[in-house]
Amino acid sequence: MKLISLTFALLLPLLAAAAETGFPYSDESLRYNLSWQGGTSLGEATMNARRSAAGWNLDVALIAGVPGFSLADQLHSAIDTRLCSQQFERDLMQGGRRTDERTDFDQNAGRAARVTLSPDGGGRTDFPIAACARDALAFAYYTRVELGQGKVPAPLQVYFGAAYSVNLRYVGAENVTLGGKQVVADRVQLAVKGPKADFHCDVFFARDAARTPLIIRIPLPLGIFSLDLAR
Repeated sequence: MKLISLTFALLLPLLAAAAETGFPYSDESLRYNLSWQGGTSLGEATMNARRSAAGWNLDVALIAGVPGFSLADQLHSAIDTRLCSQQFERDLMQGGRRTDERTDFDQNAGRAARVTLSPDGGGRTDFPIAACARDALAFAYYTRVELGQGKVPAPLQVYFGAAYSVNLRYVGAENVTLGGKQVVADRVQLAVKGPKADFHCDVFFARDAARTPLIIRIPLPLGIFSLDLAR
């Protein structure tokens, strides 16, 4: 009996780990529906996290459109095991205008280099970075890990081409409707400010081990845009 109990005790951590799915416990693939207030469907987005030899590969794709305007954005981030950025790529196609950039992070040297691939002639920009600098995708996944440990990330500069200041504030638990069902989620408000943006949005996180983002609401002058998890 004692041997059985000891074996069971040794297996418990493995059983618990097996029950935890999604980032950062396992590879993850999430799909979201993009809609405008009133429920008008505009497109969809996907978020994928895959383990790599160095850490993780993170990818986001957003395809949306309204009459007279469309966008097809793709983001890629390679991060190390500390969730610090190694490389960030953004390929944005918005209204027929394309921006294709890559930022390489040298964390040891405290430097980064942004190279513009499209439009041609954009050139290269070198700039200093703080320790464990993070791009926008790296920061999004880092936030989930911090929330899973009961912490809200401190204000930080994140990189999306240029540097943007991001402040997070925990608002509290709220009931949200997802897939026709009511679920309890933790609401976090993000304030983003930089050379080309000054806005806030609300993110509702599941109370699971992975702190899965359930809903992202972005208030804009045209109305509230919402990304709802469809899996």
